[in-house]
Amino acid sequence: MTTLPGHIVTPDGIIPGTLSFGTTINTVEPGPAPDRFILPGFIDVHVHGGGGGDAMDGPDGVASLARFHFAHGTTTMLPTTITRPWPEVLAALDGIAEARRRAAGLAMPDGALIHGAHLEGPFINPARLGAQPPFTVLPTAALVREVLSRDIVRVVTLACEMPGADAAIDLFSRSGVRVSLGHSAADFDTATAAIARTHGCPVCGTHLFNAMGGIEGRKPGLAGAILASDMAFAELILDLHHVHPGSFRLARAALGDRLMLITDAIRATGQPDGVSELGGQAVMVCNGAARLEDGTLAGSVLTMDAALRHAIACSVPLVDAARLAATNAAAYLGLTDRGAIRPGLRADLVVLGPDLDITEVWIAGRRGA
Repeated sequence: MTTLPGHIVTPDGIIPGTLSFGTTINTVEPGPAPDRFILPGFIDVHVHGGGGGDAMDGPDGVASLARFHFAHGTTTMLPTTITRPWPEVLAALDGIAEARRRAAGLAMPDGALIHGAHLEGPFINPARLGAQPPFTVLPTAALVREVLSRDIVRVVTLACEMPGADAAIDLFSRSGVRVSLGHSAADFDTATAAIARTHGCPVCGTHLFNAMGGIEGRKPGLAGAILASDMAFAELILDLHHVHPGSFRLARAALGDRLMLITDAIRATGQPDGVSELGGQAVMVCNGAARLEDGTLAGSVLTMDAALRHAIACSVPLVDAARLAATNAAAYLGLTDRGAIRPGLRADLVVLGPDLDITEVWIAGRRGA
């Protein structure tokens, strides 16, 4: 049994004391504690790359990005694809599945646990590409079944207004795949109907406010439908480039524990400023933002620990920031064994120093290098 003293961030508050755990958490004992914080391991449901690796690179690239983000506190992730020609998308899904299989054979994972893949595109609206390359396709039943046969996709982003989307939502949600609405020009009514047709499977909005238009008094759109829903979750990129702090506060007020911080990170994350790549497109990274040549934001160079610090800088208490970075994503994915510090749950832990920088990361009770 391992013991770890610190200020323990639980769902019910911060408890100074000692955490004892093996593979799972045993006890939280109040008492004297050093000036550091123990949080649940972060869960990132939308991450393309980092540390030079990318989800489209095959299993070695996936392993690279998993190692990089693990060092920044992510203990569970969904490597995320990008819109490319269909054979490349399928090859990327196979690479994520192979990386997951290889990691399962290790006594100690050397990176974040790969829960599955997030299929972002190609079932999106070509009028709302954002930084996605122009290789969109309609979500036919045959293509959806081709995806489902691989049993690796846990979340799919799609545009609910496109032909075939209703049938695709039915197929995905009945198979337990979370449908996330995004890269979409859907109006409020179309989006609300899509949210309602997921057969009880949790539904989400992909990077809220981005690649979906804004909210107007007479045109609330997809963003308005997500914020008005009493069941939809939403991702949010809190790098302070994609979303204004005021919009973040609005999302928190509307969604509460259905809001999740994500990175949407690309391979350039953790690398020096300069030219990088996303989906075969040149990307320029400068001053914390990644952009295409036309100025379009192209993913981010965010890490989950930085997103947490940004939330706190936006006046979010640390207990609530831990929910945004871990607990809410676990609920969305149905991962009832992790996402909070509570006896019986997995000992996936992040230790932060007094300046909120990462000092230790643990998976299932074992400390990463």
